[in-house]
Amino acid sequence: MSEDTIKKKVLIVEDRKPILKALSIKLERSGFDVMTAEDGEIALKTIESNKFDLILLDLVLPKIDGFSILAELKTRNIKTPVIVLSNLSQDQDERRARELGAVDYYIKSDIAINDVVKKVSTLLLK
Repeated sequence: MSEDTIKKKVLIVEDRKPILKALSIKLERSGFDVMTAEDGEIALKTIESNKFDLILLDLVLPKIDGFSILAELKTRNIKTPVIVLSNLSQDQDERRARELGAVDYYIKSDIAINDVVKKVSTLLLK
């Protein structure tokens, strides 16, 4: 199998089911292999047992928050790019997420699902 035929794997970490479902469907239709996690604990277990090309991460999550997940990835030296999708719109939240390794940061209410898919495609299908 050539590199071109291997689907890029994306993990979506989001506790709001409508957003999770919409992102999953759109990304799968765009040709990505998608896995999901609805809380931080499941996310970390999923990351431990799979290799991803990208993680879409909400910051406000049950059990373990997104900041803690970013910190854990950094501690474990996991270099998977992370795009944060959050409703936290304070500059300090974005700064903290980027300091912990997030490659991009979007406010959910300011970005359409289709635009998220475009960003993912741009990042992974260069």
